[in-house]
This record gives sequence, C-alpha cells and structure tokens, in this order.
Amino acid sequence: MTTAAVSTPLLELHGISKSFGSVQALTEVEFEVRPGEVMALVGDNGAGKSTLIKCVAGIHMADEGEIVVDGETVHIHGPKDAAKLGIEVVYQDLALCDNLDVVQNMYLGREARDWFHRLKEPVMEAKTAETMKSLAVTTIRSIRQPVATLSGGQRQSVAVARAVMWNSRLVILDEPTAALGVAQTQQVLELVKRLAEQGLAVVLISHNLHDIFEVAHRITVLRLGRSVAVYERDQTTQQDVVQAITAGVPTKVPGIPSTAPEPEDL
Repeated sequence: MTTAAVSTPLLELHGISKSFGSVQALTEVEFEVRPGEVMALVGDNGAGKSTLIKCVAGIHMADEGEIVVDGETVHIHGPKDAAKLGIEVVYQDLALCDNLDVVQNMYLGREARDWFHRLKEPVMEAKTAETMKSLAVTTIRSIRQPVATLSGGQRQSVAVARAVMWNSRLVILDEPTAALGVAQTQQVLELVKRLAEQGLAVVLISHNLHDIFEVAHRITVLRLGRSVAVYERDQTTQQDVVQAITAGVPTKVPGIPSTAPEPEDL
C-alpha cells in the first residue's frame, strides 16, 4: 500500500443523491479518493457509477449532498469548474478526433496561440512530447501521426495524457480497457500505475475485476444507487467484491423498506 493509505482525501463525496424524474439514480452515496491512490469504482449496470462521476465532472448537478476537495466544500456547475479544480475525466469514447494528429488532439479546444492568433506549434509539440515522456508512453511512433492510425491502447494513452497535461490532480477513467486486447490492456494498466506513482488521485471504473485487482489500492462498490462497501485490495478477494456487487444490501433502497441493519462503516 502507498502513502495514499494515510493521506487526506483529495475528493470526498457525502450524501450525494440524484434523481431523473421518478428514477432515483443515486441515494446518499459516500465516496473518497486520496492523492497517489487508484480507487476502483465498481457495480452492475445501472448501479449509478456513470451518474456519480458526471456529478463530479459537472455534467449533472447533484440534488443533495456535498462535494469536498482538499477539505473544502466546492460547487461544481459545469466541466470548466471541475477542470479548475484539477478534475479530468477520460470517457469510454475517449472524445478524440481521428482526422487530427496527437498534438492537435492534446490541445483540442485549448490551443496555444500568439498575439496574432497563430498556433504556437513548437510550444504545443514540446509540451506534448514532455507529457508523453513523463508517462513513459513509448509506443507512439510520432506525435504528429493522425489518431486514426493508432491502436486502441495508443488512443487510450493519448486520452489519458491529455487529461494529465492540464495540471490535473484527479483523473477519472471510465472503462479504459473495455475494448482492448491483452497486450494493449497491460499497456494501459501500467499507465494507470504511473499516474498514481506521480501523486495523482485516480478513479478507475471497470467491470474487469482482474484489472482492478492488479492496479487498485481500494475498491468502492455501488449497488442500486448506493455505496454498499469499501474494500482494501490487499485484504479482500474477487469473490467478496462480486458478492457485494450482486447481493450486497444497501442501507436504503428507494421505494423498498429495508429490514437490514445499518452497516457500521460504509
């Protein structure tokens, strides 16, 4: 276990609830992640993982609850607010433009320009190369090759590097290995480890428990829109996590009176 085990959480979520009409997507969710830690977020389809992350990213506004960054309550009204706090999300579709090269994708929407609004190509190339080197991304032949020519693992590396380059402190990865082969998956997992080693907080959303047990320090389980368990990776098994995902009992299920005792520690 890293020093993340004893450090103050970078991000804390307390009592986060969110509904869409009559559908209660999240109910009083508790969550945290610390600097230098990979926190896995797992749950079955419909457990609320994407909704929770979108509340952190500013895509959705939580109906209730508190978001705390560095010990202070913050209000995130949109993605720009999240970015100012150092929160970057790499979604499953990666949001890359195939017709643009690596450098152009890294600076997409944030291009560096001079006083005459001309692109500062040397500056952007140097910063891109520096970021790739810091993350030990060595499989990309040229930062000027079109993204369309890259493999799935290389595309994921570009998306992660783009998130890291903008002074991010928390990187959220949504199913980063879902469509990758064995070799490319290992490449991305090594990249996740390096993010934590550099002191970033990492939230890893995945259905692949093998990947999670390889890189995560702790594992948070969501079920039916509630946080039902937090595990230390070194002190649990995949079977325990599967049990929590499939049969864990939330403290309160919307519309269903709970007869289970309240867990002592969520």
